[in-house]
Amino acid sequence: MGLTASVLAIDAGNSKTDVAVLAADGSVLATARGGGFRPPIVGVETAVDALAASVDRAYAAAGITSVAHVSACLANADLPVEEERLAAALHARAWGAHVTVRNDTFAILRAGVAEPRGVAVVCGAGINCVGMRPDGRTARFPAIGRISGDWGGGWALAEEALWYAARAEDGRGAPTELARALPGHFGLGSMYALIEALHLDHVGLRRRHELTPVLFRTAADGDPVARAIVDRLAEEVVAMATVALTRLELLADKTPVLLGGSVLAARHPQLDDGVRRLLAERAPNAAPRVVAAPPVLGAALLGLDHVGATPRAQDRVRAHYEGAG
Repeated sequence: MGLTASVLAIDAGNSKTDVAVLAADGSVLATARGGGFRPPIVGVETAVDALAASVDRAYAAAGITSVAHVSACLANADLPVEEERLAAALHARAWGAHVTVRNDTFAILRAGVAEPRGVAVVCGAGINCVGMRPDGRTARFPAIGRISGDWGGGWALAEEALWYAARAEDGRGAPTELARALPGHFGLGSMYALIEALHLDHVGLRRRHELTPVLFRTAADGDPVARAIVDRLAEEVVAMATVALTRLELLADKTPVLLGGSVLAARHPQLDDGVRRLLAERAPNAAPRVVAAPPVLGAALLGLDHVGATPRAQDRVRAHYEGAG
């Protein structure tokens, strides 16, 4: 007799989407992968249409049409009103009897802890932080850019590096090796040439993220300006984590602080050491660690939490994803 599907887990990020169909015992019945989830750019319905293609493939592979619960951790679900709007859009697809939508940072957090308790800071293209307690209390930030007080993530790092490099070349700022390294990455001989190429879209907007690794390499070589940018990111990560711990009254408790996203998961020594040093000073009971498991695991565990699955079921799905990692 086959296993009955219980949970549809969705982790939809800006660049890719992973879905999984799970039985109540934690068995993974089917998976699928799709493209990025960007409702602010394409609209909610178009974004959910793209998501539906992945869900349809997973449902077909599992031989089902619906589940008890849909656990969706979605990029760009930054405000409660956005979560509500997206939950309504997913519920209208009739993928499951009940739908929960959370920001995708919650998936990183739940993937890294044995129970829903702790704080996660995610630094990929952008930066975000969430925290949760088993009693359902959460801490979060709007995380929609500079208007909500945010700085950090690969995009902001690239922009900052460009700013300092441009000023170094024309004399308004301190000298920095970034003025050579950034244009050199694209085979260009000067910051002026790179500025022109970016402005005229000869180097596409989406390629700016390629400058973030250049920044870290330049910092590792000892450039003071590049190192100062990396130090600032460490400050931002720890500021968010410390505020979330304080809001949840966890500052005095041994609490995991999960670090995720491509920038933090790369474990650049200066950034990694800086985050751990600052956390030790400001939140000495925090236990930082990098989450290597795929975020869809977190969405799956949150779904199993909702349906009251056993610890053995949670261990089974964790073994599936951590073993596959």
